[in-house]
Amino acid sequence: MSVFTKVTDTEAAAWLPRFSVGSLVSLTPISEGIENTNYFLTTTDGEFVLTLYERLPAEDLPFYLNFTAHLAGAGVAVPQPIMDRTGGLFSILNGKPAAITQRVKGRPQLSPTALHCAAVGAELARLHLASQKFRGRLTNKRGPGWMLSTYRAVRSVLTEEQSKLIADELAFQRARRETRLPTGAIHADLFRDNVLFDGDRLAGIIDFGFAATDEFAYDLAITVNDWCVDAQCELDPPKLDAMLVAYAAIRPLTEAEMSAWPALLRAGAIRFWLSRLYDLHFPRSAELNTPHDPGHFERVLRSRVARPNYWPL
Repeated sequence: MSVFTKVTDTEAAAWLPRFSVGSLVSLTPISEGIENTNYFLTTTDGEFVLTLYERLPAEDLPFYLNFTAHLAGAGVAVPQPIMDRTGGLFSILNGKPAAITQRVKGRPQLSPTALHCAAVGAELARLHLASQKFRGRLTNKRGPGWMLSTYRAVRSVLTEEQSKLIADELAFQRARRETRLPTGAIHADLFRDNVLFDGDRLAGIIDFGFAATDEFAYDLAITVNDWCVDAQCELDPPKLDAMLVAYAAIRPLTEAEMSAWPALLRAGAIRFWLSRLYDLHFPRSAELNTPHDPGHFERVLRSRVARPNYWPL
């Protein structure tokens, strides 16, 4: 959630009347993240988040916003998108598609315990169950084709060993995709900074900018790779067991998903290693932006490759 497009108070105040959210009180930029421009928006009617979508084409936005609205209607802990006076969920601000959502009270839990991991696992399972009734579909723009093109873009900055590791993993994942797993709309980026807690209570899942139609268990693996690891990027058994048990209690995994689990952990690792490599070496200009360390997910991938048959339950 960096600031790529600056919005002044005057510009925001002129744009707001299309929504029934009151008049502008304050607009505060949010520095975390790397994809979209976000501001905390306070009005005379309450507190919201203003998002300007930097990369997402306007024709894809209905999927993201309707998915979030669907989840909120199903009781999943996500912020409700705010419709404008015409019933639309976004409009153009400073040349970018922009939307307003409710602001969730809470803070990210960056040092989670097994209790937090269980809460995330349970809420992700509820999200996936609700997703099964969502009719929208959108191809994952960070899927196999994107991974291959991104690898080619960053190959010149890799060591020979790193290049071989990525090439081998992409070939492995292409073969894995031949097995069909349960799919639907997923979050695809449920890292610790995208879940807000109010004390120990999970208050909300935010930032659906990578949502897409893909495998539910892949979404779970992405989440595990961030929440359930130790300082050496190894899986942390108490946190992992807490998340998987809580998830499976609400949405039991199929035998095919359990069989594919080690490969799905690797798929989540290679996806984020590639994106962090690209963001580091080909950064976009932003007023507030700090790329994440790609080495972290290199270590995650190496750890997962070293344990090809790991399944804790």
